[in-house]
Amino acid sequence: MTTRRRIVQTCLAALPLALAGLSAAPAWAQSKVKVAAVYTVPYEQQWVSRIHEALKAAEARGEIEYKSSENVANADYERVMREYATGGAQLMFGEVFGVESAARKVAKDFPKTAFVMGSSGKVQAPNFSVFDNYIQEPAYLSGMVAGGMTKTGKIGMVGGFPIPEVNRLMHAFMAGAKEVNPKVEFTVSFINSWFDPPKAKEATFAMIDKGADVLYAERFGVSDAAKEKGKLAIGNVINTQAQYPDTVVASALWHMEPSVGRAIQAVKDGSYKAEDYGPYSMMKHKGSSLAPFGTFEKKLPADLIAKVQAKQADILSGKFVVKVDDSQPKSTAK
Repeated sequence: MTTRRRIVQTCLAALPLALAGLSAAPAWAQSKVKVAAVYTVPYEQQWVSRIHEALKAAEARGEIEYKSSENVANADYERVMREYATGGAQLMFGEVFGVESAARKVAKDFPKTAFVMGSSGKVQAPNFSVFDNYIQEPAYLSGMVAGGMTKTGKIGMVGGFPIPEVNRLMHAFMAGAKEVNPKVEFTVSFINSWFDPPKAKEATFAMIDKGADVLYAERFGVSDAAKEKGKLAIGNVINTQAQYPDTVVASALWHMEPSVGRAIQAVKDGSYKAEDYGPYSMMKHKGSSLAPFGTFEKKLPADLIAKVQAKQADILSGKFVVKVDDSQPKSTAK
């Protein structure tokens, strides 16, 4: 009895220490990472949809608590960021191209909050990381498809704004098209808006009237015009072939999951630091890809598919590197 009593007393004495050890465990091990995102455009806009979808997937897996705001005006962006940061957000995503200085100011005021923002600028220590849509590799491949499918030798390209994020994809697309068809001509136009489908549609109609039979749909609205006129379109960032089965031949897809997963894990294990997440959008990191040809699988010439597949293999092996050109592309059509 004495021995049994001593064992019980020893266990009871050790209990407070054991409980103290549990309470000292890192907070992230016991709760989800609190993530917030601020978007200047609707969730369905191509660029933002990739971030939003990746974060929603992490939320569905139970990794994070996710809150977000869409259609936030530039004038309100800083205020909304501050509200989320003050409310306990540990990690924040968004695109800050039009509000760079304001966003970076907020990051300075909340050094313990991790920021991962779409930006053309550089990282800002200790907590402001940047990312970009470095999907020029599949854009090059989709350009090869366009060059092989045009019958008039004229391709129309409609973009939002002539900024690096758009320019580099257009240049890669043009280079890919010229590899297959050196004589192809391009008409390039920018609508100076991130989300104005009617304006993009009108710009596309003008290109079709001048002979373009393949259109590069950097913005929403281009594929609608191509569909109405019976022309072909090449998608960008997202795959819209399901909505345009007889129009969208190929698409360069952007996958934000590698970047989002990396940021969440860094916050969880306490290793987060300001870094450039741009490279994680490249094909070798599964941050981008050429969409399956789907409804056009049997409509594309076999030799064209073979060329595209061979070039993709060279990209993945490092044998071929797609040039990054951030300068504004110009029309070459006469």
